[in-house]
Amino acid sequence: MTTVFRSRHVVLPDGENAADVVVSEGRIVEVLAHGAAAEGLGEIVDLGDVALLPGLVDTHVHVNEPGRTEWEGFATATRAAAAGGVTTIVDMPLNSIPPTTTVAGLEAKRKATDGQLYVDTGLWGGALPDNTGDLAALHEAGVFGFKSFLAPSGVDEFPHLNAGQLEAALAEQARLGALAIIHAEDPRILDAAPQTPGPQYADFLASRPDDAETVAVSGLLAAAKRTGARIHILHVSSAAVLPLLRAARAEGVQVTAETCPHYLTLAAEQVPAGDTAFKCCPPIRSESNRDQLWEALAAGEFVGIVSDHSPSTPDLKHLPRFGGDGDFAAAWGGIASLQLGLPAIWTEARRRGHSLADVVRWMSAGTAAFVGLTTKGAIAPGMDADLVAFDPDGEFTVDPAGLHHRNPVTPYAGRSLSGVVRTTWLRGEPVDVAGTPTGRLLNRGEA
Repeated sequence: MTTVFRSRHVVLPDGENAADVVVSEGRIVEVLAHGAAAEGLGEIVDLGDVALLPGLVDTHVHVNEPGRTEWEGFATATRAAAAGGVTTIVDMPLNSIPPTTTVAGLEAKRKATDGQLYVDTGLWGGALPDNTGDLAALHEAGVFGFKSFLAPSGVDEFPHLNAGQLEAALAEQARLGALAIIHAEDPRILDAAPQTPGPQYADFLASRPDDAETVAVSGLLAAAKRTGARIHILHVSSAAVLPLLRAARAEGVQVTAETCPHYLTLAAEQVPAGDTAFKCCPPIRSESNRDQLWEALAAGEFVGIVSDHSPSTPDLKHLPRFGGDGDFAAAWGGIASLQLGLPAIWTEARRRGHSLADVVRWMSAGTAAFVGLTTKGAIAPGMDADLVAFDPDGEFTVDPAGLHHRNPVTPYAGRSLSGVVRTTWLRGEPVDVAGTPTGRLLNRGEA
């Protein structure tokens, strides 16, 4: 069956244009001038002025299943993704039990996805102090790369690497040609920082200073230079990291980086006392820091924007509205925003003079290329027909109860956002979040 998707605002690789997008058997076969598709070619889905985007690719999602499915789960996470215009996610190796750090752990994760995926899903592996010998088998089995922490992860089954363990892990990943993705905060800086419990966000921010990121990144870059590993810095929150990345790239270090919607749309000055929905690690920093991240994003210094969707049950967030004490020090450090990333970024991007084409580059094309998904991230012949009808002028107020992720906690609660996802298609078929899941499990290197 052939379908023609018609819009006066199709975001193509060379910019926004009026077009007919011809889809057959789940792939885009032609992109024609608006109205040029031959009559009778197939069903026409005419979106009018609603924009047509390629599906978003979110390479940093914590699904937490198996083992902590009460925090999230593949069905709820992928429904939220589809509702937010995300058609591909790559799941982190924690906080599931077992973590994806052995082939057995990978198989447990794959089994947990059966019949639950509303969008296409890939899996990261993990590099721990004691599993360097497992990395080759995991790489061969199709994980997209290996995540490591340089400071405590927050869960006991996923310990962080010290300097020697990092060197060994990077050397093995360089040998394999694998991608190393790193949570870069320095534990010595964190241990030395003031630890003041309570509801004041300024106290929490002081406990995770910029130096924790810069010191960790500096050491990581030196190790990458010695080992020849390809590394990626996860969720950059501090603009102080940016000069280090520029200098390393100039020296030939293979390093990329990402940032997240919460670092680009929220600011420390706006966080209410006790509202631990805003807690994440590394933390949301100042408005001036946020401006510097936007400048780096516009200059192409990040491969893209990813959610770092890291939910938990409300009790672990210590939220007062759920009977908690609002203690930032004790609360789980993670932000739930998988369904809201596109409108949150569009709201701020448009205010700063950016286009939908910019947003697609940051949240679809760039992230797909980063993990080697060659048939994702663009509206072009030969690509998967993963598409999103997005009304850039629509507005809504975020109601956590209306989100699809499992627990109704988000720092965007009550915020007015611009941009409404009208329909999401996966390989040319509309995703029905109340219907049968049609997502696929992806392995590294698959087209």
